[in-house]
Amino acid sequence: MKPATVAKKLGIYLPAAPQEFQDSTITREEFAELQANPPEWLAELRRNGPHPRPVVAQKLNVSISGLARGGVEDALTTAEITALLQAPPQWLVTERSTHASVRAEAQRVKDEAAKKQAKKDRTQAR
Repeated sequence: MKPATVAKKLGIYLPAAPQEFQDSTITREEFAELQANPPEWLAELRRNGPHPRPVVAQKLNVSISGLARGGVEDALTTAEITALLQAPPQWLVTERSTHASVRAEAQRVKDEAAKKQAKKDRTQAR
């Protein structure tokens, strides 16, 4: 696999990885070994960052688009994420609220679809 693919699957920021990782092709066996027994550099990246945007968005509980609207274009470290959470700027408060609303609506739609499917299944079972 390409290093970018492996970095995405591992949830790490590729430019922060060691150069030999960035320049190599990783087999599925090597990938499985990285997941099962992460080397110190991988554990350190996961612990302290910098983290890629999907991880930052998840930790801040916003969407990736919300990060962009908030002006966050670069990878953030764990310390920077913690600082944002401790003293959230207005854009973060707004985006977290928006994200929560979107997730609630998605859950409502999913629940409604499940109810309709259950009703349809009961009708067909008769």
